[in-house]
Amino acid sequence: MASASDLLRIENLDVSFSVFGDRLRVVKNANIRILPGKVTALVGESGSGKSVISQSIMGILPNPARAEGRILFTDPLDGKTTDILQYSRDSAEMRDLRGRRMTTIFQEPMTSLSPLHTVGNQIGEALLIHTEADKKEAREKTEEMLGLVGFANPKRTFEMYPFELSGGMRQRAMIAMALICNPALLIADEPTTALDVTIQAQILELLRDLQHKLGMAMLLITHDLGVVANMADEVVVIYHGEIMEAGPVESIFRNPQHPYLKGLMAAVPHFDMKPGERLKALRDVPVNLESLIGKKKVKAEGPEILLSVNNLSKVFKTRNRGFFGTREAALVRAVDDVSFDIRRGECLGLVGESGCGKTTVSKILMRAVTPDGGSVIFNDGKDVIDVLSVSGDDLQALRTKIQMVFQDPVSSLSPRMTVRNILSEPLEIHDRGNGAERKQRVEGLMGAIGLDRRYLNRYPHSFSGGQRQRIGIARALALGPKLVILDEPVSALDVSVQAQILNLLKDLQKDLGLTYLFISHNLAVVDYMADRIAVMCKGRIVEIAPREIILRDPVHPYTKSLLAAVPFPDLNRPLDFEALRKNGAADKQNWGITFTAEHDDASELDYADLGNGHLVRARKGADAKELRSW
Repeated sequence: MASASDLLRIENLDVSFSVFGDRLRVVKNANIRILPGKVTALVGESGSGKSVISQSIMGILPNPARAEGRILFTDPLDGKTTDILQYSRDSAEMRDLRGRRMTTIFQEPMTSLSPLHTVGNQIGEALLIHTEADKKEAREKTEEMLGLVGFANPKRTFEMYPFELSGGMRQRAMIAMALICNPALLIADEPTTALDVTIQAQILELLRDLQHKLGMAMLLITHDLGVVANMADEVVVIYHGEIMEAGPVESIFRNPQHPYLKGLMAAVPHFDMKPGERLKALRDVPVNLESLIGKKKVKAEGPEILLSVNNLSKVFKTRNRGFFGTREAALVRAVDDVSFDIRRGECLGLVGESGCGKTTVSKILMRAVTPDGGSVIFNDGKDVIDVLSVSGDDLQALRTKIQMVFQDPVSSLSPRMTVRNILSEPLEIHDRGNGAERKQRVEGLMGAIGLDRRYLNRYPHSFSGGQRQRIGIARALALGPKLVILDEPVSALDVSVQAQILNLLKDLQKDLGLTYLFISHNLAVVDYMADRIAVMCKGRIVEIAPREIILRDPVHPYTKSLLAAVPFPDLNRPLDFEALRKNGAADKQNWGITFTAEHDDASELDYADLGNGHLVRARKGADAKELRSW
């Protein structure tokens, strides 16, 4: 039987899948305990078996799976201990446990919520199924729970559909749905991976407060050690289905024993890294650039400024459709008077929350979106090109000089093309070389990203996420570009794979003489990659400076709030949730400038120069002393 002190005890859990008549073991003799009212973090890379364990607990393993061992749940209400594995997936006992006493929230709330039902109906449904509440009581409790998870107007939110909510708000709705029946155990499967650092901090604080308020236990599944350090009481480290190390969070972080855990910690970028220090990836990628460029490294030569962006603006019109036709709604200023330069051979980091305009800027530079105003000048020493007005053959030539690597390697690679076709397609479009030369170039690109040439005839689905991202990088390099725009290139990857990709990008930049625009909301990653950093908020660049200045001595309130929201994998530097709650720095009224409906245009603002390339967006005439008092 389970110990009286354990809410859930997993004993010798073994999960295997039927694959072509054989059994593939994905969880191997796992032993885990979850204490009442405590947070247990399950940490590991993708494919390590974390989610399979959570599915075993919830009784939702897919049909080909077979689970052996015991999962003992002791309900605090009656003290009764149940072996979950004894029940079938659709049994009445399992359904009652799953919805009423144990619940889960998933990584991607949009795919977990029905687009056909209102948020209120989906949350209230759990009450109607698992309790004796009638529709009126269900509505009252649902609105109360919506208020508890942070919705300002629960009555209005009840009638909204999921697509009307932002990512962070959808995750809050998922949390409300999971907690509406007051469960004893909440399983949170990567609940903040897809969110910005500021929204992530809000969700973590919400989960922590609700956990204390409702007295429930939580199994937090994540690969982010910063989240673990700020949330967990107990930590379990899993690798290839086997538990490598387990214990209190203090012991795990202050005295890690297993080499895998030490490797995970060394793979995480952090602000205390020394100049020139490299991340230690768990598995190094054997890169061979000689097959691509020979023994001589390429130097970045030409004018100092490679790309000059001046006064870019873009306004989107949103329209509401009703029964009586279409009426115009608000104008959205996605990009508002944005100016910056990218110097040859440097990496400029562009950071900010989702919706701040980062990706719109990148699409304008790639000519995928037409701006309403501004100019973009590209100067590689041979040609001075007006990016926004060039057309025809000149535009085709510009495409070879500026390339892009996208956030999601799955959707950016065609599933119907082999790796050979994906890498040779840019060469064919731009009529580069003959068949033999293209073949040689493609093989050289495979060596440059550390993949074996034997993989050229494979399709993208047969590669891991990190390998797919490397293929995307190779495709961007096929034409020998001068500038590569990297749009959140590692946000979908585990920390260990992320370290591989970041090290690869640094090596390629150094040896190929590349210039990067690195777009991200992860400030620790940008700190590792960038030479200078531009911070963007609500369509405007509010601060720009060399990396070592902006991350150690930020001036703008929004930059400070972004830095304060980064969870450190360090027990001595916990998140200050109270300060984050009070800050509200994304609100322009807290920027030391008075904004009104009439007084909110770019002409009233200017960059204050604080020296050493440190510029801060403020009202005209603001001095350094005034800015540092924000």
